[in-house]
Amino acid sequence: MSVHVRAVDPQREVVEAAVARVFSHLRRVDAVLSTWRADSDLLRLQHGEATDPDALHPWVADVAELCLEAEDRTDGLFAAWRHRPGGRTVFDPTGLVKGWAVAGAAAHLDVVPGVSYAVGAGGDVTVGVGPGATDDPSPWRIGVEDPDDASRVREVVEVRRGGVATSGAARRGAHIVDPASGEGISRPGSVTVVGPDLLWADVWATAAWVDAARAGRLMASRDTAYRILAS
Repeated sequence: MSVHVRAVDPQREVVEAAVARVFSHLRRVDAVLSTWRADSDLLRLQHGEATDPDALHPWVADVAELCLEAEDRTDGLFAAWRHRPGGRTVFDPTGLVKGWAVAGAAAHLDVVPGVSYAVGAGGDVTVGVGPGATDDPSPWRIGVEDPDDASRVREVVEVRRGGVATSGAARRGAHIVDPASGEGISRPGSVTVVGPDLLWADVWATAAWVDAARAGRLMASRDTAYRILAS
């Protein structure tokens, strides 16, 4: 995780407090929706230990609703329900949670007057401005890593407000599963999507890694503010 802030003339302590809230928000998301922490609400749900929905943090229901919307928007190229051996279906919103969490955390900077910010998480970036910032702030220059050579930048995109998300197998192997086959996708390359909201840029990048041509057609008809930058 990284937070970068450009400030016109706000009080330093105001910026530092907002950045602290960004990280506090992300720690809370991890406590609720981590797939690694045994005490997270999500893992207890997956393991059948949490049987009362009212006992779960409301974020679990919020994310589940967003995942259903993402599945509908992408015609099933994105899915958060996994079929496990024995016929059990497990809710795994990992493909949406990171973009949702970072966008939500960055909202703590949206209220800081006179700032422009960039928040990065594992290759995905959201940028924005606070109230009172110039109408046309200098854009952030975001490099897209070459999936075949991590020491090289394949392309640079300039963004003032919005999100940039990349999906692929170069860093984490076949961690993205094709919902149709249930198999992890391992191939060269990557897909980057740019748009006004990191949450949906991340969803579309995942969908485009599954099927770039089909995802591109769906974006062109359903989410015209998003575009595939590189693939």
